[in-house]
Amino acid sequence: MLIALADRNAKAVRLHTGLKDTPHRALVLGPVLAQVWRPSPATVHALAGVMKDCTVPQVRSSAPAMRPTGVGQTACIMCATGPDSTEWQRIGSALGAAELPPEKRPDAVHALVALTAARHGSAVVFTSDPADLDAYLKALDAKDVHVVQI
Repeated sequence: MLIALADRNAKAVRLHTGLKDTPHRALVLGPVLAQVWRPSPATVHALAGVMKDCTVPQVRSSAPAMRPTGVGQTACIMCATGPDSTEWQRIGSALGAAELPPEKRPDAVHALVALTAARHGSAVVFTSDPADLDAYLKALDAKDVHVVQI
């Protein structure tokens, strides 16, 4: 999704714009941001604008996961707490168990995205690699996560 937003893909921009009114900001995990961020001025400019509407869980300089409401500031427990040792082991197990497309190799960042979505429940993951995410979600036995191809 970040690559599509950096490229100003119309579908990605529409989806991202629609997320601006949701109570929970769009999540961008730190490793995902690191995979996409490049020092080119065009990429920095595009992603800096996008990231203003997102949260990077457990990052001090990031916006809170939950937007303020008329009754105060709420918090997202899943965003405030990172994976524990057992969940990192689940990610490792998913890397070994996922039935990935033949040309793909295990990707710890994709597995982390899948686990994070599963932890949130009723999550939607926007990705250019839906088969990868579906494979990790299946390996994690995540039932209530929706994957949308960008």
